[in-house]
Amino acid sequence: MSLQDPIADMLNRIRNGQARAKKEVQMPSSTLKVAIATILKEEGYIGEFQARQEGAKKTLVIELKYFNGRPVIETLVRYSRPGLRRYRSRSEVPKVLGGLGTTIVSTSRGIMTDKTARQHGVGGEVLCFVS
Repeated sequence: MSLQDPIADMLNRIRNGQARAKKEVQMPSSTLKVAIATILKEEGYIGEFQARQEGAKKTLVIELKYFNGRPVIETLVRYSRPGLRRYRSRSEVPKVLGGLGTTIVSTSRGIMTDKTARQHGVGGEVLCFVS
């Protein structure tokens, strides 16, 4: 099966899993998805994750996180998409909820949060917003 936007598919699987109060979600794995999952884990939005390989098939398993029965992730929005890439310079990288949320940015130095991108003085493609 060919996906047009694998990042949007990943975010939708996380949202749908949380809507159904699932413990974990599975999806096809890629280097970009693992990098996004790493940021989500570092920021405290998800629990553990692991990339499994069964033969030629790679699977990413993400443990969803809840607090008092409610999902930790309230909003998860894809910003840039294949039909409309959205790039921002280092001074234009948006803040989510005045800095309380996280923007995930793809830069020339790799995938990083908006805060890290500002510290390194780089901009890039704004992938998604998380709060």
